[in-house]
Formats: sequence, C-alpha cells, structure tokens
Amino acid sequence: MRILLIDDEAFALELLVHQLSSLGFRDLTPVSGGAEALALIAAGARFDVILTDLQMPGMDGVEFVRALTQHDYDGELVLVSGEDKRILKTAEQLARAHGLRVLGRLMKPVEPGRLAEVLAHHADAIASRPGADGRRYDPDELRQAIVAGELICHCQPKVSLSTGALTGVEILVRWQHPTDGLVFPDRFVAVAEEHGLIDGLTQSVLRDALRQTRAWFDAGHALHVAINVSMDNLSNLAFADFVVAAAQEMGVPLSSMVLEITESRLMKDMRAPLDILARLRLRHVDLSIDDFGTGHSSLAQLRDLPFNELKIDHSFVHGACGDAQLAAICDASLDIARKLGMRSVGEGVEDVDDWNFLRAHGCDIAQGYFIARPMPMAALVDWLPEWERRCRELGLIGP
Repeated sequence: MRILLIDDEAFALELLVHQLSSLGFRDLTPVSGGAEALALIAAGARFDVILTDLQMPGMDGVEFVRALTQHDYDGELVLVSGEDKRILKTAEQLARAHGLRVLGRLMKPVEPGRLAEVLAHHADAIASRPGADGRRYDPDELRQAIVAGELICHCQPKVSLSTGALTGVEILVRWQHPTDGLVFPDRFVAVAEEHGLIDGLTQSVLRDALRQTRAWFDAGHALHVAINVSMDNLSNLAFADFVVAAAQEMGVPLSSMVLEITESRLMKDMRAPLDILARLRLRHVDLSIDDFGTGHSSLAQLRDLPFNELKIDHSFVHGACGDAQLAAICDASLDIARKLGMRSVGEGVEDVDDWNFLRAHGCDIAQGYFIARPMPMAALVDWLPEWERRCRELGLIGP
C-alpha cells in the first residue's frame, strides 16, 4: 500500500511514520503540506491512501481536499486532526460530497490501534468500488429485466434487542444481470424512478417478497416483512389497492407487512401519498419512516404521515457508544419513538458495542452486519440456528 502522509508538524509526521512502519507498511511518503502533496500527484505519483492533517498553515486540510478532487485522485483518504470532532466530521462530509472515498477519521494524538483499524478498511473499500465502466443501466434494458424476472430479492434479518429473537426481515432488491452478475440497487433504482419504471419494479419485488413470506409462514416463521417503497409509488392512487390485492392473493396477513418509506426529495403534492398511506394503515399495514434524520425523513414527516415504526439511520447508530454527538441523536430519536408509541429500529449495527448501546438505550429492533449481511431469501431458515447459537453465547436468550 502506497501511503502519502501530510502534516506540518515534524514530530507528528515522524510519529505517524513510526506507527505505520510498526504495522508493516513500508511505502511511505511524508510531506509537510498540501501544496507539496499536490505537486507530487501532479507529477504522476500514485498513492493508495492519503493521511492528511486538517490544521495546517498555508493550505489547510479543507482546501487540500477541495484541490485533490481537481487532480482525479482515485485512492482513499484518512482525515487527521486535533480539533473538535465535529469539525473533523464536517470535513469528512465535504470530502464525500466531492466524491472522495474516506476510510475514516483519526483524532490526535493518533492511537496505533485505531490507525490499524482504519487502514484495515482499505481492502473493503476496493471491493466495494463500482465497476470500471461505472455505467448506469439503460431504461430499456431495465424494463426488459423486470419483464424477464431478472430482479431477485435478498433479505436482511431484523431481531429483537431484548430477546435476540428474529422478528422480521427487510427485502432488498438485486438485479441478476446476465453478463454483469449481481447488480446492486444504487445502479438501477434511480433509473427506474426517472423513466417511469418504479411501479413495475416495486410490484415485482412485492410479489416475490409476499410469495416467500407465505412460505415462511407455512414453515412456522410468522415474520414482519419490510419492503422499500419509492415516493414515486405513492403518486399512483392504485398503489394501495395493489398492495392489498397482492397480499390477499398470496394469503399473507396485511398486518405482517411493513412498507419502508424514504423521502429522498420533497413532494410538491402530498394528496396522493396521504391518501394511500392512510388507507394502508386503516388495513393495518405497518409504515416505517426509513433513514430517520437524513434527507427529508424529518419531524414534519412524523407529524403528517401515519408511521408506526421509526428506523434510525446507520450513520447515527454505528459508533454511538463512543461518540457523545451520535449518542445524543440516537437517544433523542428513541425518545421520540417511545413518546409517539412507535416501534424503533436501529440499522447499521456492525459490532457488539452498537448492539449493547441500542439495547441499553431501549431500542426495540436491531438490523445490521453484526446480525447478518443480506442473503438470498431461501437462506434465512439455515441462518436462524446459527444466530440463535450466537444469541445464547451473548446471553440474550435462554438455552
């Protein structure tokens, strides 16, 4: 791994070099400022990871981040600072807004263990990069995929934080592309929304999910099944009728369905969404406000729409146990859910610390990689005994 280190403090730079050398890294290039770093990059030097301080004379770290985007840097970035944590977070958000990949943040003095942990994400960052072509799929190709049944459903378990018991799943759409393999929704859902294909996509996913839900019910697993719904689906008044008819056709109780709604953009005309969601709640379909606290998923939505489940976004959950700001946001969200009589779900639970934090703070349901990664729907039954074994080891359920 080729690592570029930027810090105007000679001692801090020397310490980082020593720590990285102790971790086994050898290809290290230390420089004392952003201008010198940019000169190297402009001259053709290639780096896999850049660690940059924020507080530097001349060109500060924020200016460097902005300038870096003009040099087509395609590696990863680690931000380092002794300043307030919130400034560091803002700088991270800026870097991501510029399209840079941020491995993590480090507070000064840098702890070797934390440094190793951040750099360990490098392999995952490479694996998660989009394909080299980075193409968005043609709407005609997507339309044909929907007709041909190439869209498939995976699921991610949702479990009780008080008992560890499986309570439900979130259905996640994938495209089994004939040549590109498994394509994730960030590559095609926006295309569906822009070209009037989202109703067909959602209907396909919902039918498959309900078919599998019926199979789970028959096997003795009465689960809540959550399906993501675009706000564009809620502009069509026939959507509520479709949901009810599809559930009845598959023999699935409407009360076992959860529609997860993220308002990624403001709706100018709320008449149709209000109509549809009110009718669905009258039929006892659960409604979940997804990614609460981000985008337009706000307090106004809780006021205006009949949600009965609140999902706290992963960006507020992971690491909350060691971050007072995240902890305060999580606590406030959980308090809102309790006072409004809503079920609370913490998503993005990635380790036992996230689990213990949510459990101690009264969250109802957990979802995330600590529990399980998304899996084919047929794999859920095989996953369950292994999860129950882990729960016993954690002391969450009885023997």
